[in-house]
Amino acid sequence: MRHQNRVAKLGRTASHRKALMMNLASALIQHGKIKTTDAKAKELRRYVERLITYGKRGTVHHRRLAFKVLHDRTVVKTLFDHIAPQYSDRDGGYTRIIKLGFRDNDCAAVSLIEFVDYRQPGEKKSAKPAKKTTTTKKTKPETTKTVKERKVKKADEPTEQEESVTEPVVEEKPVEEPVVEEAEETEKKPAE
Repeated sequence: MRHQNRVAKLGRTASHRKALMMNLASALIQHGKIKTTDAKAKELRRYVERLITYGKRGTVHHRRLAFKVLHDRTVVKTLFDHIAPQYSDRDGGYTRIIKLGFRDNDCAAVSLIEFVDYRQPGEKKSAKPAKKTTTTKKTKPETTKTVKERKVKKADEPTEQEESVTEPVVEEKPVEEPVVEEAEETEKKPAE
């Protein structure tokens, strides 16, 4: 029975397993997502989520704890300066595992592990698409009126031909002259 054996052994010695998790965690932090086997992805999730929690706390002590796992200053800097602030309002569940199927050569179950709602350091938050700037002149849309609408109303009913005939009519707006407002003269009271 496996009582209190909480670590997946992955068929490796302790030192090999530690090096494997260090390399996988570094790759995930650098690239944002990696493809690996299901068992490795499930074990990697434990390491990476603990590292992001360290990054959210942001103290020197937590930087040293993260460096103890990652062994790379640039990766620790990326973790603390870019990744952890994105999850400041999230209490856990920083990663997701997506099952991709089976590998061809050995039929091992393969998964994609990635950060949830993650933006790479070069990406900007793009909630709205960029506005298109057009230099073409916009024309007024032509309105169509039936002959019936253009004619003066008659007392009798119009014929079917008059209702079906349509002609494009461009409505012209009268040119408005600018209104000049007269400045109101304010009475100045002498200072007493």
